[in-house]
Amino acid sequence: MTEQRRVIARVLSEATDHPDVEELYARASKIDEHISIATVYRTVRLFEEAGILERHDFRDGRSRYEEVPERHHDHLIDVQSGQVVEFRNEDIERLQELIARELGYRLVDHRLELYGVPLAKESS
Repeated sequence: MTEQRRVIARVLSEATDHPDVEELYARASKIDEHISIATVYRTVRLFEEAGILERHDFRDGRSRYEEVPERHHDHLIDVQSGQVVEFRNEDIERLQELIARELGYRLVDHRLELYGVPLAKESS
């Protein structure tokens, strides 16, 4: 692995959000100013093909990335701010298994994305 790929891998492992390639490039180029956007694109594609990264399309027109999680989780996307909230709900997990079984399938993978807006806060 090249040093530039190591920098990109480090930026991805430190990310607490789901950055797109442009954001990864901005963060990586602060560490190594010689990293090009093309290098970031190639590295992201390589990491995705290797099963290190997951690509998400949260309907905002850009692919966003996260390291493949150790434990499955789903996403709630705030359509106003673009914030992505990770969550896990055992009731939802059981329901998905039940639905698959009722339809004659064994569930091997799934992805759940919820899209919402914040609830309006009541004024006192």
